[in-house]
Amino acid sequence: MTHSSASQVVRQILEGPVTRPALLRWRRQQFLSEAGFGSYFGVFDSFAQARDWLPASPEFDHAALAAEYVDVRTKRVFPYDYPVMWWLDRAFRDGANRVLDIGGSVGVHFYAYRRYVEMPRDLSWRVVEVPAIASIGRDMVGRPGAEADGLSFTGDLEHVMGGGDDIWIAAGSLQYFENARPGELLRHCAVRPRYLLLNKLPLHDGQDYVTAQNIGAGCFSPVHVYNRKQYVEEIEARGYVLRDQWPVLERSLYLPGFPERCVPQFSGLYFVR
Repeated sequence: MTHSSASQVVRQILEGPVTRPALLRWRRQQFLSEAGFGSYFGVFDSFAQARDWLPASPEFDHAALAAEYVDVRTKRVFPYDYPVMWWLDRAFRDGANRVLDIGGSVGVHFYAYRRYVEMPRDLSWRVVEVPAIASIGRDMVGRPGAEADGLSFTGDLEHVMGGGDDIWIAAGSLQYFENARPGELLRHCAVRPRYLLLNKLPLHDGQDYVTAQNIGAGCFSPVHVYNRKQYVEEIEARGYVLRDQWPVLERSLYLPGFPERCVPQFSGLYFVR
């Protein structure tokens, strides 16, 4: 028996009817502590219900959460970035020069990708972020030697999403917005982008649901988990074609007590209008 198989057997035993209540009590306690960073817990009908259950926190609007992005993710890329960089480069070569980066932190994709992708000279790269993170991003742009021409920040997704951008990038962010399903965003968008690069999405074959995640620094956030087929079809209904998809092996979602709702690997999707 492999290590993976043994782990699955142990998990099945722990998820059984006898031990499940004790498991959930322990996992809940762990989830709410510092040791629970990155973990998920609970199944909820809505963000409001999840927030009622969670401890009060600023969610992502907390400057401490930017540290890893400033120190690490602006300076390197990860395996899940390569499909995004490949298609971004193709879009730039096709004449695209306006990017809307939804949930792009302090500009991590702008800074990290420019080492590998030739950016257009007239590039406009707008990042949509919460105030605390956007403020750090703006400070970085103003530093000597930042060479961040074209990079800007906004906190109002609804206001900017119809601004004629060629490319939308959302890498591990849309699931944390209460109302940001791409199909719905595009439905209300006067000028739709030509390209959609959606990465690190929790997609599975079951029904949509909401869970909660410990995101660190004493902060917690509700999270959407989506049905893959419905998610893709909603975007296709807005006139897009799914050109590429890839597994994000570095991201998974284990939900204690609900093995049927777990997501063994996240997904990336690339659409063209």
